[in-house]
Order: sequence, then structure tokens, then C-alpha cells
Amino acid sequence: PPLPPRTRPGEWLEYSPLLIILMVLLGVGWLFSEFSSKPAITAISGLNTYNFLFIMLGALLHWRPRSFLDAVARAVPTTTGVLIQFPLYGSIAALLTTVKGGDAQTLAHYISTFFTSIASHDTYAILMGVYSAILGFFIPSGGGKWIIEAPYVMQVANELQYHLGWAVQIYNAAEALPNLINPFYMLPLLGVLGLKARDLIGFSFVQLLVHTPLVLFLLWALGTTLAYVPPGMP
Repeated sequence: PPLPPRTRPGEWLEYSPLLIILMVLLGVGWLFSEFSSKPAITAISGLNTYNFLFIMLGALLHWRPRSFLDAVARAVPTTTGVLIQFPLYGSIAALLTTVKGGDAQTLAHYISTFFTSIASHDTYAILMGVYSAILGFFIPSGGGKWIIEAPYVMQVANELQYHLGWAVQIYNAAEALPNLINPFYMLPLLGVLGLKARDLIGFSFVQLLVHTPLVLFLLWALGTTLAYVPPGMP
């Protein structure tokens, strides 16, 4: 079916093939590397390669993100966001933790080194809380975002000798704040009701303004009551 007309200037990227072209070019590069380093039957039989190939093919055939997302929404209306976004989250996590530079260090290592250089034991809760909340606006998924953040968030906590359990709770609390603007947890319900996230923002934005300073303060204050315990191997 034809695409509905744009109603907001911010929707231009959804109606432009630019994002699809960029994503497919990156995908073709990865597929070339995968098939050139393995026998074809081994490469195609991998579940990740199989899923990735069909996502790229579907996106390319639809040409515009809005058309692709609408088609998936019609096919699986209650799980559209999960099916499309989680493969991308897994890709980002792999880039952060497995791709190494000339010095054999990963991006996760560079990020953790940066935070270690600017944070201290006393400021860890505030800095990580703010960082996790900001990242949540771009990656609105608790589990998917944790896959990306965990390697360097926990490494920084260890290096600063910050309570590891509370470091996880800082992530949990801070990453929930953007859900007031990006209600990822409500995607299945929004699909059933025929609503979009923009329909809720007017009600939830005020809650974000009220809760953000309160949550960050409590994360810092309660964190001062806990002592660091080194991780133990079973």
C-alpha cells in the first residue's frame, strides 16, 4: 500500500532511502567478510547470518524505512520493535566488544578508560547515571542496552572499587528514565491499541523532569553506604 504522507518534519528520515542505503552497504561489507572467510554453507547456516541477510534484503526491497517498518508491523504487530531493534543491538555490542584496533584494544576498553579518567568513587553514580540515561534515548531497551554497556560499566566500577551490585542498580534506575519518553516497554501494548509513543509523551515528559534529579540523588546517596567487594570466581 502507498505510504501515508508525512505529518512532521522529523519524519523525513523515515521516508528517505538514505538510512536504508547506509545500513545495507555496511551489511554487504560484513556479509562479504563472512562469506570470504568461511565456506558458503557454513556462513549461511549461522542463525545470525541468516537473520541478518533477510533483514537487509527486506529493508532493501522496501527502500524506505517507513515502508519496511509498516510491513513488519502488519505481519507481527505486537513484536515489531523487538524483531527489528534487537538484531541491531547485538551488532552494536559485537562492535564494542570484539572489534580491535591497531593496539589490540576494543572500543569498550577505550570507553572504560575514558570514564575511569574522569570519574572517581564519589562521582561514579552520577556520571554513569547521566550517561546511561542519555544513551537510553537512542537505545530504548533495557536488555539490549545492557549488552552494550555492561563491559565497560562494570570494568570502571572494578577499577574505581565501587560496589558492583549497586553499579548494576545504577544502570537499572537510570536506563528506566528515558522510558518515560521512549516507552519501549509498552511497544506490544501500543501495537494492540494502535497508538504511538508520541501519543504518550505529553503525559510522561513532566514525570521525567521530576524524577531525573530525584533518582540521580538517591543513586549517589545510597551508593555511599555500600563497600566494594571484589568479584569472586566460583
